[in-house]
Amino acid sequence: MASVVLSEPEKLYIVHGVQEDLRVDGRGCEDYRCAEVETDVVSNTSGSARVKLGHTDILVGVKAEMGTPKLEKPDEGYLEFFVDCSANATPEFEGRGGEELGTEIANTLYRVFSSEGTVDLKSLCINPREHCWVLYVDVLLLECGGNLFDAISIAVKAALFNTRIPKVRVLEDEEGSKEIELSDDPYDCIRLSVDDVPCIVTLSKIGYRHVVDATLQEEACSLASLLISVTSKGALTSVKKVGKGSLDPESIFEMMETGKRVGKSLHIALQKILDEEESLGTSRQKVGFLG
Repeated sequence: MASVVLSEPEKLYIVHGVQEDLRVDGRGCEDYRCAEVETDVVSNTSGSARVKLGHTDILVGVKAEMGTPKLEKPDEGYLEFFVDCSANATPEFEGRGGEELGTEIANTLYRVFSSEGTVDLKSLCINPREHCWVLYVDVLLLECGGNLFDAISIAVKAALFNTRIPKVRVLEDEEGSKEIELSDDPYDCIRLSVDDVPCIVTLSKIGYRHVVDATLQEEACSLASLLISVTSKGALTSVKKVGKGSLDPESIFEMMETGKRVGKSLHIALQKILDEEESLGTSRQKVGFLG
């Protein structure tokens, strides 16, 4: 994880500010930084999104490929996650420095999406036991400026919202052999419902209070954080504690309540941006990597 080293006076300044609900950048404890969200930024994918949250920059691409359903779930497709921590994001990721973090993030995403109903996996099935769509979700960390997990979850949801999967027809000849025919029409496609896709809200304990969307400097002042995945309806799907410090039960309960409240607001704001961008259609001016 990218980190910064602060002197004791700097740490005290940040901690005392948080206790007064006034952070260094002027936000309150439950305020997110301004996020930039753009979808359809990578042309050779089924769906993509880029999210900039402060100095954290995430790119997600989704590729739909045909595969074989898993034995335990013969009538469903599935998702595969891969996380690449670019060495340009922070010098700490050079060599194999980012592999451990990439694995941790991928495992967290698997846990978040393991809840039933997160994505309609049955709609990804083409032929039970024979053919299904596999969605390969590739996450690239371009820059690390704190609060990685939240930014990644926002980017993954936006990319899945943007994903278009070609419609297929299964043709069977007289001998019983099956042939799959993909539609050539780019508008004849399946769109995933992301209504129940959770977003991660990370709550960092600083002093006796907790903050959301911590910067790198604030993360350096926090010994323990709680990663909470929340649906748009405010339901918790997973909770994970990270960091070397401990959290008392009362703090955990308060952080979960804050996470649910903030998570619902986050979903509303994200969906509004996605719907607005979608409504522009082909007239949308793309920023991509030039902005």
